[in-house]
Amino acid sequence: MADMLELFTSIGLSEQKAKETLKNGALSATLKDAIVQAQRVLGTSAMDKTIGTLLYSMASRLKDTKRLEFLTINIAQRKITSELQLAAALEFLKSRPQDPISQSEFDEACGVGIVITPEQIEDAVESVIKKHKEQLLKERYRFNMGLLMGEARSALKWADGKVIKNEVDMQVLHLLGPKTEADLEKKPKPQKAKVAENDVKNQEKSVNGDTGFGETKSLMEQLRGEALKFHKPGENYTTEGYVVTPNTMNLLKKHLEITGGQIRTRFPPEPNGILHIGHAKAINFNFGYAKANNGICFLRYDDTNPEKEEEKYFTAIKDMVEWLGYTPYDVTHASDNFQKLYDLAVDLIRRGHAYVCHQKGEELKGHNVPPSPWRDRPVEESLVLFERMKKGLFAEGEATLRMKMVMEDGKMDPVAYRIKYTPHHRTGDEWCIYPTYDYTHCLCDSIEDITHSLCTKEFQARRSSYYWLCNALDLYCPVQWEYGRLNLTYTVVSKRKIIKLVETGVVRDWDDPRLFTLTALRRRGFPPEAINNFCARVGVTVSQTTTEPHLLEACVRDVLNDSAPRAMAVLEPLKVTITNLAENFKSDVRVPDFPANEAKGSHTVPFTRTVFIEQSDFREVMEKGYKRLTPDQPVGLRHAGYVISVQKIIKDSEGKVVELEVTCCSSETAEKPKAFIHWVSEPVVCEVRLYEKLFLHKHPEDPSEVPSGFLSDINPHSLEVIRNALVDTSVKTAKVFDKFQFERVGYFSLDPDSTVNKLIFNRTVTLKEDPGKI
Repeated sequence: MADMLELFTSIGLSEQKAKETLKNGALSATLKDAIVQAQRVLGTSAMDKTIGTLLYSMASRLKDTKRLEFLTINIAQRKITSELQLAAALEFLKSRPQDPISQSEFDEACGVGIVITPEQIEDAVESVIKKHKEQLLKERYRFNMGLLMGEARSALKWADGKVIKNEVDMQVLHLLGPKTEADLEKKPKPQKAKVAENDVKNQEKSVNGDTGFGETKSLMEQLRGEALKFHKPGENYTTEGYVVTPNTMNLLKKHLEITGGQIRTRFPPEPNGILHIGHAKAINFNFGYAKANNGICFLRYDDTNPEKEEEKYFTAIKDMVEWLGYTPYDVTHASDNFQKLYDLAVDLIRRGHAYVCHQKGEELKGHNVPPSPWRDRPVEESLVLFERMKKGLFAEGEATLRMKMVMEDGKMDPVAYRIKYTPHHRTGDEWCIYPTYDYTHCLCDSIEDITHSLCTKEFQARRSSYYWLCNALDLYCPVQWEYGRLNLTYTVVSKRKIIKLVETGVVRDWDDPRLFTLTALRRRGFPPEAINNFCARVGVTVSQTTTEPHLLEACVRDVLNDSAPRAMAVLEPLKVTITNLAENFKSDVRVPDFPANEAKGSHTVPFTRTVFIEQSDFREVMEKGYKRLTPDQPVGLRHAGYVISVQKIIKDSEGKVVELEVTCCSSETAEKPKAFIHWVSEPVVCEVRLYEKLFLHKHPEDPSEVPSGFLSDINPHSLEVIRNALVDTSVKTAKVFDKFQFERVGYFSLDPDSTVNKLIFNRTVTLKEDPGKI
């Protein structure tokens, strides 16, 4: 069984998927035979995941196992390379159960050897859009885009559907421009007399964000009013699980007198690290819920651990909250309440709910911790000992204050205070005992009269202790509500692991653009609106959400497409001399900042006898489907109004093309070229940093995916630095974090490392999603 499990995971199946497969005897036997045969054809036991995925798909769908060897050989020899071809192959074999198989007929039926070029896809989509152009312009984004996809797929049977979709999206955007407010309005639906039960369930799913990335409600819509079914201020007792005491109603009455019935939330980060993408959801939820319901939200630093807190974290946290577009009603600190929290701890001892304990820290770790032998010590004794803790008469770890209660996860008597002889960032040496999260959190919420204490799902186990402590001290008790964490694949966000990445030199610092800290995303060029839109698309879910980075990148493209002015940049330059222009020829070319909406402005760039184009925009040997510059094929220069034709190719001693001599003519008189390419003249020499995923696997922290640990999973190609990229002169006056779309290349942002003499641009995202992403 272990051997089979290892065999199945070797082709790319997850351990869980492999175990599920082993439960099916027939499937396991077929898959094993297929893998062994494929290894024989390949001459090695190693195979890439594409072949492995196809073998698994074949084994699970093939009815006639007599055809197993034939189909396996075609997969191993890379004749069948996609699910589309595999489906055709299975259909072909199904229609010929007895006949000898003709390899040539099989190849023809399954598209073996057919390669669809990007140019063919571009032409097919262009033809389909031209056919429906009138209706598209009329209906705009309400047009059924699936129709365009279907017709393009019919024209190119073996093309990758994702690539076709990307091309459709790009050409539609080019035709219609960005979506307007009118495009985003939903079509009015006829009123129904009665809402069916299933419709109500569907509405609830939408509020909880379970509708995926289709029709997305704005974050404010999701958080407004009754949408979340939260209690109204002052009606805490209506919440399931809320503990009502004889004094609850009096406390709620006083609470309403203070708040006036206003919603109050708080965002309570620990100032011992930089905020990451998961915190963006917490910020949007806490500040957004208050904003959507005319309430207020506090930024409260949970600064109860002086060993790990630094000024830079306090500053960075506030900067990121404001960068995302939120202004705290007030900035508070748990340390503001140290004296009051201490007085409440004394009261808790007097009420018989807390005691001083001398068990060591290691004795309190794990489950089934033995009860403290000091649990029943007299109240007066604990009061004296707690005072001695405060005066510094015990060593660290020699005594703690513990609360007499059992948490939902079974943990008994959590610690309320511990001794730390470390100066505090704000209070200095005034205190040597510091409260814990379990003690501080709910009491600060109560002190600030918070109405809705919103926290992530892992704190659900602490809800009962939250209510217990407020009620044990006879204080106003807010309501704790939990929501699901937001996680991303291909990254790590734990402070300890990011520090490890910095210390080992894998990344430069917390704001390295390959990380998913908020400072890193800002440095990479992600607009705050895009991050907020992403949080809205993920939705206010109760369950934990794990999302692919390309979904966040899609939100970034949506914002930058409408906000990043265009510029021209050449990353791998090839010099082009236009021989029929004078040596001193120079003119200004007007370039629209937003070609789809030229009313939004433009800039001018110089055009001279010498220009530079991308090396990839020239091929010495013409290939089928290639539309750009060749010795026999002219090309247009974007915005310049010229078409150029090659006259001479100049090479270096190694045979590499280093310069082209061309002639130009006006695009008004020349035959329309097949393509227009970007170019630069008298450019600014810049450094460009191209980023890819930092990790090779989706879950770098998962031992089943990465047995050697996350540091062994670093993508060696996660950063490529181009020292001498050429960018048009419109970027000369750019400021740090200014964003541009480099035409035909991607979206870029000016990095803080830039100087007057050297501009440095970070690639934020590519123009289109990589079709290889899943």
